Amino acid sequence: MQKALLVGAGGFLGSVARYLVTGLAQSWFGSLFPWGTATVNLLGSFLAGFIVTLGVETFPMSGNARLFLVVGVLGGFTTFSSFGYETVRLFQSGSYGLGALNAALNIILGLVAVVLGVAAARAW
Repeated sequence: MQKALLVGAGGFLGSVARYLVTGLAQSWFGSLFPWGTATVNLLGSFLAGFIVTLGVETFPMSGNARLFLVVGVLGGFTTFSSFGYETVRLFQSGSYGLGALNAALNIILGLVAVVLGVAAARAW
């Protein structure tokens, strides 16, 4: 039960952060493209690489801390299901270039963000 509460508490914080960051990104960049989703997915990917690498290589992280931060906070923060829906919606509306851009941005740059997070943690 304690583990579920840790994940739930982290998920609450991550979801609230996702809501705030998504809204901020959309207000900065406009609504033509789902910038909010891309922003949280890229930032979440970076943070996953950074936090897990620090937690394994530099500052040993307890299982409970990993559940709270990675499964809870980052799980609530990233929005891969929103990414999938928005990408399909772009394709269905005939915006093939924007759909491809959204897929490439979230998948390819998401992987790059994980690599950068790992590198940042190791440079710490």
